[in-house]
Amino acid sequence: MATAATNLNHSLPSAGGPRVVPSMSPKLATGNTAPKLAFASRLPAPAPADPVSLLARNNAAIRKIDYLGGDQLFCQGEEGRAVFYVQKGRVKVTTVSKSGKEAVLSILHAGDFVGEGCVANQPVRTVTATALTNTTVLSIPKQEMMRVLHQERHFSDFFINYMLTRSSRFEEDLTDQLFNSCEKRLARALLRLAGQNEDGTPKGAIPTVNQETLAAMIGTTRSRVNLFMNKFRKLGFIEYSDMLKIHSSLLEVVQHD
Repeated sequence: MATAATNLNHSLPSAGGPRVVPSMSPKLATGNTAPKLAFASRLPAPAPADPVSLLARNNAAIRKIDYLGGDQLFCQGEEGRAVFYVQKGRVKVTTVSKSGKEAVLSILHAGDFVGEGCVANQPVRTVTATALTNTTVLSIPKQEMMRVLHQERHFSDFFINYMLTRSSRFEEDLTDQLFNSCEKRLARALLRLAGQNEDGTPKGAIPTVNQETLAAMIGTTRSRVNLFMNKFRKLGFIEYSDMLKIHSSLLEVVQHD
């Protein structure tokens, strides 16, 4: 009681003035916290940013670059000076043999890295990266990439997890190429391009990819791709319009033994 009286006396005016006692909420007086505003729980939570975008906000060394469809991020044979992180769009990764034959290794989308070989004793690019659509990337210089991998734990964990996941995907692709039919490989490639929702179903529409690119991805001819694309369309697995729409029923082709 003495403590409470002392605290109140500090708020009293000088002698002769009216006595003012500060109002106290019943909840505060009993030591409870004040009630939260009712509308606060209805406000949507902000979308979490990925560690790369967060890192770029306060890092002048990381540049944001926009490419038009058909522009090259880098070419096979060039010196590797930066790692690229795709924020928006799609990037085709290809390589050309000494005889001039081109192979499509992968098609990347938002959330993928490309050109990371420059931080792993690969001074010269072994692939070419080309924007398939209007694409936005973050360019991380080689030395800066090495620094943040050593000093930024959150970013390092994110990058290692990404590389492990991609390694597993490459193993799946190799198994697919060795043991599965052209039809199943094409279905799997289309599902991979569409991406997945949290429940494993395809997200749906993707920018149209020409049949030559699809053929190069799965190691077959354009005529075979055309044959199976027509079959998938007749069965209702896919739809053609301005975009290529992938239905979840296409999973039946991949899951069928």
